[in-house]
Amino acid sequence: MHLDVQDLRNFYYRSTLGRAAQASIRGRLLELWPEAEGLTVAGFGFAAPLLRPYLPEARRVMALMPGPQGVMQWPAGLPNVSVLCEETSWPIDTGRADRLVVMHGLETSERPSKLLEECWRALGPGGRAIFIVPNRAGLWARSDLTPFGYGRPYTLRQLEGQLRQHQFAIEQHTAALYRLPSHKRFWLKSGAMLEKMGRKLPAMLAGGVFMVEVSKQTYPQKGHMTRTKAPSRIRVLEGLSNPMPEPA
Repeated sequence: MHLDVQDLRNFYYRSTLGRAAQASIRGRLLELWPEAEGLTVAGFGFAAPLLRPYLPEARRVMALMPGPQGVMQWPAGLPNVSVLCEETSWPIDTGRADRLVVMHGLETSERPSKLLEECWRALGPGGRAIFIVPNRAGLWARSDLTPFGYGRPYTLRQLEGQLRQHQFAIEQHTAALYRLPSHKRFWLKSGAMLEKMGRKLPAMLAGGVFMVEVSKQTYPQKGHMTRTKAPSRIRVLEGLSNPMPEPA
C-alpha cells in the first residue's frame, strides 16, 4: 500500500524529524554517488528529497511517483520534473537511466517483482541503482509515526536475495537513520550524536534503513557464431530420381 503524497511531503518538508531523516539518508547517498555530471538520474516512489543535489550537474533528473501515491510539483521554485506514472510502466525509454534511486517504492508495492523488472529495464548498460528500504530489525520499521513504519520491512539478506533474482549485481550496502523515530525534543536534539555513534555499529542492527547499491547484470551470448554451409548436390544420387541434362 502506497502512502499518500501529501503525508510524505508533510513529513519530509514540514516536520523536524522528517528533515533530519532526509539529511541522514541524503548524506549517505552522496557518499556513494558524490556526483552525476552528464548523467540521467531518476527516482521512483518518493525519492525527490534525495535528488536535489544532482539538479545542477546531471543531464536530466526525473522524480517518478506512482499513481496510488499521487504526485506533487517538484522541485519548488524550479521547472517541474516530477511525473505521475504507473508503478510498473514508466515513461522512460529502455536503458535510458544512468542512476536510479528507489525509496518508499519497493516495500509498499503490491507487485514488487514487476517493479524490479521495470527498474532493470529502465537502467542502461553500466547503470547503477540504490534501493532504500526499512530495516526489519530497526526501530523505524516499528513506528507508524514515520513513512518507514508502513509496507514490508526487509532484512539485508532478503533484500539482496530479491535483487539478485532480478538480475542485479550487488555492489555494496550501507545503512542510515541511527537516530530514534521520535518527535520529542530531547531525542531530536540527541539525533546528531546518535547518528555519529550509530555508524560504528553493524548496519544490519542499528540503521533504520538499508541502502543497497546494485548494477545492471546482463548475460552476453557465449561461444562463437558459425555459419553452416549448405551441402552441394550429389549428381549421382540426384540423377536416380531426377536426371539432369549433360553439359554440351
